[in-house]
Amino acid sequence: MGAFIDFFRGPWYIAVYTYREGIRKKTLIGFLILSLLVIFGASFISSYLDPTSETDIDLKLIKDICVATISIFGVLITIFISASVVPGEIENKVIYTILSKPVRRIQYLLGKFIGAQLIIIVNLLLMGVLFFAALYMRQGILPTLLLWSMLLTYFEFLIISAFTFAVSCASTSAVVPTIIGLFIYITGNLTEFLKDVQNRAGQSGKWFDDAIGWIANALYQVLPNLQNFSLKTQIINGQPNDPPTDVLIPNLMAYGTLYAVFGFLLAWVIFWRKEM
Repeated sequence: MGAFIDFFRGPWYIAVYTYREGIRKKTLIGFLILSLLVIFGASFISSYLDPTSETDIDLKLIKDICVATISIFGVLITIFISASVVPGEIENKVIYTILSKPVRRIQYLLGKFIGAQLIIIVNLLLMGVLFFAALYMRQGILPTLLLWSMLLTYFEFLIISAFTFAVSCASTSAVVPTIIGLFIYITGNLTEFLKDVQNRAGQSGKWFDDAIGWIANALYQVLPNLQNFSLKTQIINGQPNDPPTDVLIPNLMAYGTLYAVFGFLLAWVIFWRKEM
């Protein structure tokens, strides 16, 4: 037990240091302030809507704006922080001081990754709390569906963070990991369309079409499907206290964790082979 505690003591100190340093970054603060302003603006508008109105089009619009804001700015914060925590310390030479101490590379990486997750969680909570308050003040019902949505959104960000973090371990700059992180996010949200490509391919009987269908199926099986984590349609069209439908929360949490573990192991292999 003592060895287990000793192993994680170093990563925890690194995680706290990473959190304190990352939360001060001006770019991160800018993303957070912009997102909070958009959500607050939508909340401000909602206070002037007539709660007795027979139409809920305006309310749906506000929900749509808030959900999109959390998704867009949340993923930008996730990618930015995951792409910069390691290259930033390589650039300013801090990493050499840390690794010269009795800290293993996997401990260092684990600490940086946990620190990045702390930043992501705190920012996600800040945006979620404001949206939660806006819905409650508007409808007078605890929006428990939003809590489930925030949980799944974090696991979506966890996948993006893990693979962006892995790319950052092979880079000395945050530019390339940021671009790759955006690519992962876009690709993950388009994965569902690969199934349509597979179904439409091969109808002509030509080998080229068959190959396209095979490639689409292979990518569909390998790439994470980030659309699985979205409850946007249910939040906009349903009641705020409705239970999630057509999703298995534990399965999605395990799904996200599995991809995140694979992404972190990939980061460790890359970093282990990196010359320092």
